[in-house]
Amino acid sequence: MLPDRGRIGRNSRIPAKPVSRGRALYRRMFGVHTAWDTVGDGEFFCPACGGDRNYQRLTGRRRFVLCGLPLVPRGTRGPVVQCAACQDLFDPDVLDHPTTVRLSAMLRDAVHTIVLAVLSTGGTCARATLDTAVAALHGAGYDDCTEEQLVALVEALATDAGRATEPDCGPGLAIELHEALGPLAPHLAPAGREALLLKGARIALADGPYTTPERDVLTTAGCALTICAEDVTRLLATARTPS
Repeated sequence: MLPDRGRIGRNSRIPAKPVSRGRALYRRMFGVHTAWDTVGDGEFFCPACGGDRNYQRLTGRRRFVLCGLPLVPRGTRGPVVQCAACQDLFDPDVLDHPTTVRLSAMLRDAVHTIVLAVLSTGGTCARATLDTAVAALHGAGYDDCTEEQLVALVEALATDAGRATEPDCGPGLAIELHEALGPLAPHLAPAGREALLLKGARIALADGPYTTPERDVLTTAGCALTICAEDVTRLLATARTPS
Protein backbone atom coordinates (compact mmCIF):
# COMPACT_ATOMS: atom_id res chain seq x y z
CA MET A 1 0.00 0.00 0.00
CA LEU A 2 2.73 2.42 -0.84
CA PRO A 3 1.76 6.01 -1.68
CA ASP A 4 2.33 7.09 -5.25
CA ARG A 5 4.54 10.06 -4.36
CA GLY A 6 7.31 10.10 -6.96
CA ARG A 7 5.42 11.82 -9.74
CA ILE A 8 4.02 14.41 -7.34
CA GLY A 9 7.49 15.33 -6.09
CA ARG A 10 8.94 15.89 -9.55
CA ASN A 11 6.06 18.10 -10.63
CA SER A 12 5.97 20.28 -7.51
CA ARG A 13 9.69 20.82 -7.02
CA ILE A 14 11.07 24.20 -8.11
CA PRO A 15 14.42 23.45 -9.78
CA ALA A 16 17.50 25.50 -8.91
CA LYS A 17 20.07 26.21 -11.59
CA PRO A 18 23.74 25.63 -10.68
CA VAL A 19 25.70 28.88 -10.41
CA SER A 20 29.48 29.33 -10.51
CA ARG A 21 31.26 31.19 -7.69
CA GLY A 22 32.07 34.20 -9.86
CA ARG A 23 28.54 34.46 -11.18
CA ALA A 24 27.13 34.14 -7.66
CA LEU A 25 29.27 37.09 -6.53
CA TYR A 26 28.14 39.13 -9.52
CA ARG A 27 24.49 38.35 -8.80
CA ARG A 28 24.88 39.52 -5.19
CA MET A 29 26.11 42.89 -6.45
CA PHE A 30 23.84 43.36 -9.46
CA GLY A 31 20.48 42.03 -10.61
CA VAL A 32 17.12 41.15 -9.09
CA HIS A 33 17.18 39.69 -5.57
CA THR A 34 14.35 38.16 -3.56
CA ALA A 35 13.89 38.84 0.15
CA TRP A 36 11.88 36.02 1.69
CA ASP A 37 9.40 36.41 4.57
CA THR A 38 8.07 33.44 6.57
CA VAL A 39 4.27 33.40 6.66
CA GLY A 40 3.71 29.91 8.08
CA ASP A 41 5.29 26.64 9.05
CA GLY A 42 4.43 23.04 9.82
CA GLU A 43 5.22 19.47 8.87
CA PHE A 44 4.92 17.94 5.40
CA PHE A 45 6.13 15.04 3.29
CA CYS A 46 9.23 16.27 1.45
CA PRO A 47 9.49 14.63 -1.99
CA ALA A 48 13.21 15.40 -2.13
CA CYS A 49 14.04 13.92 1.29
CA GLY A 50 11.53 11.08 0.98
CA GLY A 51 10.10 11.56 4.47
CA ASP A 52 8.30 13.87 6.88
CA ARG A 53 10.11 17.15 7.48
CA ASN A 54 9.41 20.60 8.88
CA TYR A 55 8.72 23.36 6.36
CA GLN A 56 8.39 27.10 6.09
CA ARG A 57 5.88 28.80 3.82
CA LEU A 58 7.56 31.81 2.23
CA THR A 59 6.57 34.86 0.20
CA GLY A 60 9.16 37.03 -1.49
CA ARG A 61 9.68 40.70 -2.36
CA ARG A 62 11.83 41.18 -5.45
CA ARG A 63 14.11 44.22 -5.82
CA PHE A 64 16.71 45.34 -8.34
CA VAL A 65 20.11 45.46 -6.62
CA LEU A 66 22.99 47.73 -7.65
CA CYS A 67 26.36 47.35 -5.93
CA GLY A 68 24.67 45.31 -3.23
CA LEU A 69 22.04 47.97 -2.45
CA PRO A 70 18.34 47.17 -3.04
CA LEU A 71 16.80 49.95 -5.15
CA VAL A 72 13.79 49.42 -7.41
CA PRO A 73 10.93 47.07 -6.35
CA ARG A 74 10.29 44.36 -8.95
CA GLY A 75 7.13 42.77 -7.62
CA THR A 76 6.58 39.69 -5.50
CA ARG A 77 7.35 36.00 -5.69
CA GLY A 78 5.68 32.96 -4.20
CA PRO A 79 4.25 31.69 -2.06
CA VAL A 80 6.59 28.69 -1.96
CA VAL A 81 7.29 25.93 0.55
CA GLN A 82 10.86 25.36 1.73
CA CYS A 83 11.99 22.15 3.39
CA ALA A 84 13.88 22.86 6.63
CA ALA A 85 16.19 19.90 6.00
CA CYS A 86 17.21 19.99 2.32
CA GLN A 87 16.26 23.67 1.69
CA ASP A 88 14.56 22.76 -1.60
CA LEU A 89 11.63 24.91 -2.71
CA PHE A 90 8.25 23.48 -3.74
CA ASP A 91 4.94 24.73 -5.04
CA PRO A 92 2.33 25.09 -2.26
CA ASP A 93 0.29 22.16 -3.60
CA VAL A 94 2.91 19.84 -2.06
CA LEU A 95 1.05 20.48 1.23
CA ASP A 96 -2.06 18.80 -0.18
CA HIS A 97 -0.42 15.41 0.31
CA PRO A 98 -0.46 13.77 3.75
CA THR A 99 2.58 13.18 5.88
CA THR A 100 3.69 9.61 6.43
CA VAL A 101 2.17 9.68 9.91
CA ARG A 102 -1.15 10.97 8.59
CA LEU A 103 -1.15 8.47 5.73
CA SER A 104 -0.63 5.60 8.18
CA ALA A 105 -3.59 6.80 10.25
CA MET A 106 -5.76 7.05 7.13
CA LEU A 107 -4.84 3.46 6.20
CA ARG A 108 -5.77 2.23 9.67
CA ASP A 109 -9.12 4.01 9.49
CA ALA A 110 -9.76 2.60 6.02
CA VAL A 111 -9.19 -1.00 7.11
CA HIS A 112 -11.35 -0.47 10.20
CA THR A 113 -14.19 0.97 8.12
CA ILE A 114 -14.09 -1.83 5.53
CA VAL A 115 -14.07 -4.52 8.24
CA LEU A 116 -17.07 -3.01 10.03
CA ALA A 117 -18.93 -2.51 6.75
CA VAL A 118 -18.55 -6.17 5.78
CA LEU A 119 -19.45 -7.43 9.25
CA SER A 120 -22.52 -5.18 9.35
CA THR A 121 -24.06 -7.35 6.62
CA GLY A 122 -24.40 -10.20 9.13
CA GLY A 123 -20.92 -11.66 9.33
CA THR A 124 -20.62 -11.61 13.13
CA CYS A 125 -22.42 -14.96 13.43
CA ALA A 126 -19.59 -17.01 11.91
CA ARG A 127 -16.41 -17.69 13.89
CA ALA A 128 -14.29 -17.91 10.73
CA THR A 129 -15.46 -14.48 9.63
CA LEU A 130 -14.64 -12.93 12.99
CA ASP A 131 -11.21 -14.59 13.05
CA THR A 132 -10.40 -13.16 9.60
CA ALA A 133 -11.70 -9.72 10.56
CA VAL A 134 -9.67 -9.58 13.78
CA ALA A 135 -6.55 -10.71 11.92
CA ALA A 136 -7.07 -7.89 9.38
CA LEU A 137 -7.38 -5.33 12.17
CA HIS A 138 -4.32 -6.65 13.96
CA GLY A 139 -2.39 -6.32 10.73
CA ALA A 140 -3.55 -2.70 10.44
CA GLY A 141 -2.26 -1.84 13.90
CA TYR A 142 -5.29 -2.50 16.14
CA ASP A 143 -3.34 -4.94 18.31
CA ASP A 144 -5.78 -4.88 21.23
CA CYS A 145 -8.88 -5.69 19.19
CA THR A 146 -10.75 -8.86 20.22
CA GLU A 147 -13.69 -10.72 18.71
CA GLU A 148 -15.92 -9.68 21.62
CA GLN A 149 -15.08 -6.01 21.12
CA LEU A 150 -15.71 -6.28 17.40
CA VAL A 151 -19.12 -7.91 17.87
CA ALA A 152 -20.11 -5.28 20.42
CA LEU A 153 -19.04 -2.47 18.09
CA VAL A 154 -20.99 -3.87 15.13
CA GLU A 155 -24.09 -4.30 17.32
CA ALA A 156 -23.75 -0.74 18.61
CA LEU A 157 -23.47 0.62 15.07
CA ALA A 158 -26.56 -1.37 14.07
CA THR A 159 -28.63 0.55 16.62
CA ASP A 160 -27.71 3.93 15.11
CA ALA A 161 -30.59 5.87 13.62
CA GLY A 162 -31.54 4.31 10.31
CA ARG A 163 -28.68 1.77 10.21
CA ALA A 164 -30.72 -1.21 11.35
CA THR A 165 -33.40 -0.64 8.72
CA GLU A 166 -31.12 0.10 5.78
CA PRO A 167 -31.24 -2.52 3.01
CA ASP A 168 -27.89 -4.02 1.94
CA CYS A 169 -25.37 -1.14 1.57
CA GLY A 170 -27.70 1.73 2.38
CA PRO A 171 -26.96 5.45 2.02
CA GLY A 172 -25.52 5.81 5.53
CA LEU A 173 -23.01 2.98 5.11
CA ALA A 174 -22.10 4.13 1.60
CA ILE A 175 -21.39 7.63 2.90
CA GLU A 176 -19.11 6.24 5.62
CA LEU A 177 -17.16 4.19 3.09
CA HIS A 178 -16.68 7.18 0.79
CA GLU A 179 -15.67 9.44 3.69
CA ALA A 180 -13.01 6.98 4.88
CA LEU A 181 -11.72 5.72 1.53
CA GLY A 182 -12.22 8.66 -0.84
CA PRO A 183 -9.55 11.00 0.64
CA LEU A 184 -7.08 8.11 0.85
CA ALA A 185 -7.43 6.74 -2.68
CA PRO A 186 -5.43 9.45 -4.54
CA HIS A 187 -2.40 8.79 -2.37
CA LEU A 188 -2.24 5.02 -2.92
CA ALA A 189 -0.75 3.11 -5.80
CA PRO A 190 -3.24 0.83 -7.62
CA ALA A 191 -1.88 -2.22 -5.80
CA GLY A 192 -2.54 -0.51 -2.46
CA ARG A 193 -6.16 0.27 -3.31
CA GLU A 194 -6.70 -3.29 -4.51
CA ALA A 195 -5.14 -4.72 -1.34
CA LEU A 196 -7.68 -2.84 0.79
CA LEU A 197 -10.59 -4.23 -1.20
CA LEU A 198 -9.17 -7.76 -1.03
CA LYS A 199 -9.05 -7.54 2.78
CA GLY A 200 -12.78 -6.99 2.83
CA ALA A 201 -13.40 -9.67 0.23
CA ARG A 202 -11.52 -12.33 2.21
CA ILE A 203 -13.52 -11.49 5.33
CA ALA A 204 -16.75 -11.88 3.38
CA LEU A 205 -15.62 -15.25 1.95
CA ALA A 206 -14.48 -16.68 5.27
CA ASP A 207 -17.91 -18.25 5.91
CA GLY A 208 -18.79 -19.11 2.31
CA PRO A 209 -19.68 -17.42 -0.99
CA TYR A 210 -20.55 -13.74 -1.10
CA THR A 211 -24.04 -12.81 -0.04
CA THR A 212 -25.82 -10.05 -1.93
CA PRO A 213 -25.31 -7.50 0.88
CA GLU A 214 -21.61 -8.38 1.09
CA ARG A 215 -21.15 -7.95 -2.63
CA ASP A 216 -22.96 -4.61 -2.51
CA VAL A 217 -20.71 -3.37 0.31
CA LEU A 218 -17.55 -4.46 -1.50
CA THR A 219 -18.71 -2.88 -4.76
CA THR A 220 -19.33 0.40 -2.93
CA ALA A 221 -15.89 0.18 -1.28
CA GLY A 222 -14.29 -0.42 -4.68
CA CYS A 223 -16.05 2.65 -6.08
CA ALA A 224 -14.85 4.76 -3.14
CA LEU A 225 -11.29 3.53 -3.83
CA THR A 226 -11.68 4.63 -7.48
CA ILE A 227 -11.37 1.03 -8.72
CA CYS A 228 -13.36 0.56 -11.94
CA ALA A 229 -16.27 -1.90 -12.00
CA GLU A 230 -14.41 -4.39 -14.19
CA ASP A 231 -11.46 -4.49 -11.79
CA VAL A 232 -13.78 -4.84 -8.79
CA THR A 233 -15.35 -7.90 -10.41
CA ARG A 234 -11.92 -9.34 -11.16
CA LEU A 235 -10.67 -8.75 -7.61
CA LEU A 236 -13.73 -10.31 -6.00
CA ALA A 237 -13.20 -13.38 -8.15
CA THR A 238 -9.45 -13.41 -7.37
CA ALA A 239 -10.16 -13.41 -3.64
CA ARG A 240 -11.95 -16.73 -4.06
CA THR A 241 -8.72 -18.42 -5.20
CA PRO A 242 -6.35 -19.39 -2.38
CA SER A 243 -2.85 -17.95 -2.89
